[in-house]
Amino acid sequence: MNIEDPWYIKDINFDLELKQLDIWIDFKKGSKFPCPECSGENCSVHDTLEKVWRHLNFFEYKTYIHCRVPRVKCGDCGVHLIEVPWARKQSGFTFLMDAIVLTLAQSMPISKVAKMLDEHDTRVWRVIIYYVKKSRAKEDFSDVSIIGLDETSFKKGHKYITIVADIESSKVIFVCEGKDSSTLTKFNEDLENHGGKPTMIKSVSCDMSPAFINGISSEFPGAKITFDKFHVTKMMNEAVDEVRKQEQSTVKELKNSKYLWLKNERNLSEKQKGRFLNLKNQNLKTVKAYNIKLSLQEFWNSQNRRRATKYLKKWYFWATHSRLNPVVEVANTVKKHWDGILNYFDSKITNGILEGINSIVQLQKRNARGFKNVFYFINMIYLKLSKLKFELPT
Repeated sequence: MNIEDPWYIKDINFDLELKQLDIWIDFKKGSKFPCPECSGENCSVHDTLEKVWRHLNFFEYKTYIHCRVPRVKCGDCGVHLIEVPWARKQSGFTFLMDAIVLTLAQSMPISKVAKMLDEHDTRVWRVIIYYVKKSRAKEDFSDVSIIGLDETSFKKGHKYITIVADIESSKVIFVCEGKDSSTLTKFNEDLENHGGKPTMIKSVSCDMSPAFINGISSEFPGAKITFDKFHVTKMMNEAVDEVRKQEQSTVKELKNSKYLWLKNERNLSEKQKGRFLNLKNQNLKTVKAYNIKLSLQEFWNSQNRRRATKYLKKWYFWATHSRLNPVVEVANTVKKHWDGILNYFDSKITNGILEGINSIVQLQKRNARGFKNVFYFINMIYLKLSKLKFELPT
């Protein structure tokens, strides 16, 4: 507990009925302390306040630290309550209790941490929020130049947050509520507050959200946007499924075959492969859309931008002449975002890291059965996915 002179343990009491250990700490008579405001030395004790802190359990028994904390009288700045060496200011936990809370919270839902420690979850959240804020304040973003953006849902009813990740270090560096262009303004401010510069951002990976595009153009005009290939593929998969839905009214065999067209053929079970080959050998619109999808997937394997451009032009011609409206819509979207898609062959970046982060975030949300508010949700993401360095006793 970092107890040194003039502090000493005055008394210890173990109550078996309450299953509780109480430790009383006091200071030697006549002790003087530095002023907590101006650091002036040898300040006399003016009076004391009784305070209690929750400490690490003694085996399965709760442990509490009791102390009459001095208020010292400083000749320069008045009367102030000193800080004790075993706990932070205005905390109900000792440093070691803080450490166990953070350690558990990094791998468990907060509700389970609170239940295990027999504490209200609000007290647990106070510890997490304090250390996340303190650790983030020391983050240095001066080398951040390649970022990825993605939105994820906070709760039902179109409640979203935007996550920004440093692709090179594979960690979350910023989270805020919303998914409009103002999220980029907020990130810009946070970047500068951590030593980063907007002019340092050279590449951004994101989906084709107009809000993200406008925000990037406004806040990071020197950055090249790379439209994430996973979002392009997802858009094409949705088009294939829409063609299937339209065609299944006349071709009954297509019903309940959605995942046959979305999965990689080698990942299908033997039974699924048999059904898939039977459908694939028929002259179906869905098969045509599926083949256009496979062709788009091959586009990403182009050796360089010049060859990729030539390939994409041929694909675009095929897709727009397919007479399949969902596929034509995808082709027109690709044309509208042409340069950003081709930028992949210069930057070689994707939102793969963000997709992984998003999966973890949603898993944490399900395990926690939701969060009371978006502020807790954001702090959970920082705690688990920002690789923060917490200065804690061991």
